[in-house]
Amino acid sequence: QVQLVESGGGLVQAGGSLRLSCAASGSIGSINAMGWYRQVPGAQRELVATITSGGITNYADSVKGRFTISRDDAKNTVYLQMNSLKPEDTAVYYCTANIRKRVWLPYLDYWGQGTQVTVSS
Repeated sequence: QVQLVESGGGLVQAGGSLRLSCAASGSIGSINAMGWYRQVPGAQRELVATITSGGITNYADSVKGRFTISRDDAKNTVYLQMNSLKPEDTAVYYCTANIRKRVWLPYLDYWGQGTQVTVSS
């Protein structure tokens, strides 16, 4: 069983900051890429940021310069530092990780349960 648990969401005022964390636990052999997505009710889930096992990052244009994704492999954790938050950042944020449980098994995508981020104006 692999579990990804997000934390750090909440309500903040526009211009504020939040730091999301997502810890992977369970049967984990290795983690490839990790990332953050977000979804607003009635809308498509969109990519926010990704980070490879080598530390290469990719961001949605809407968050570039404001959000920073990072990871701590010793803790099997990915972070999303969100600064200068805007009301349009309001969404449920999901973390994802590409995980291989055993060397002989394929990498599979796993998702967290989501954490609500609300930015008030």
